[in-house]
Amino acid sequence: MSPVISLTVEAGLQAEQDLLANICAGDGEFGLLFWQPSDRALVMPRRLSRLPAFEYASEVSAANGWPVLLRETGGEPVPQSAATVNIALVYAPPRSEGDHGRIETAYRRLCDPICELLDEMGGVASLGEVDGAFCDGRFNVNLDGRKMVGTAQRWRQSKGGQRPVGLVHGALLLDDERESMVAAVNRFNQACGLEQRVRAESHIALHEKFPAPHALERLEALYRERLIRLLGA
Repeated sequence: MSPVISLTVEAGLQAEQDLLANICAGDGEFGLLFWQPSDRALVMPRRLSRLPAFEYASEVSAANGWPVLLRETGGEPVPQSAATVNIALVYAPPRSEGDHGRIETAYRRLCDPICELLDEMGGVASLGEVDGAFCDGRFNVNLDGRKMVGTAQRWRQSKGGQRPVGLVHGALLLDDERESMVAAVNRFNQACGLEQRVRAESHIALHEKFPAPHALERLEALYRERLIRLLGA
């Protein structure tokens, strides 16, 4: 059975925040959510809403079928549609780990199972920036040198402030909608006066190379195995 649930982009973003709040409140050792948008939106960090041309750029984007939504994590504009699957991992690190390297470790806990899956299927997985990719970053998950997953994270203190709890999430491009996604990002950036322009060929969808029907079930199992081993949940 597929682990993926269908949600509007707005509902999916809220579900991630709810999961973070639940783990902060002590409701479980970890949370894992796979969700696929039932609509389309261009999702971006709240800081961009302070730009002078943001409202105009949002109107332009919405008029072209990509309404703008804001998220609580950083980065740049990210297109969300039924072609993407979002993975949200929420957990509190073991106290024995301390705070040193917490951000990088969290990214590895999100990215390593995806890389393992790609390696199992015969792809070449890597982490790192890709020239021309939207929301580019050091912890992109790349397939054969092209960006497949973008990542971000946010941390809160648990109830009582006793330990940090992280939300680490990734947007995985499952099906090829690269051209329209890139057009949406470039259209917004141009209208907003942002210099960045992105290219479709810098990205790749999982199903472009591996039309594996059970890949996400396998990925969920990899996450759960690692989290149970880490947290003893």
